[in-house]
Amino acid sequence: MSRHLADHGHARGTGRVRAFMRIARAGRGFWHRSEAAAGNRRLVEFLRIARGRSA
Repeated sequence: MSRHLADHGHARGTGRVRAFMRIARAGRGFWHRSEAAAGNRRLVEFLRIARGRSA
């Protein structure tokens, strides 16, 4: 009887890991936006909700 697929070890440095590390080394730009990027939109949405208007 053969082992289950999940019981087999995986080689390190596979495609997924390599792709993740490439993105991780690219810097914060992939995951994080600067607060200035939101601009005035956050304030506009807050005021819209405060006035009781729905989307």
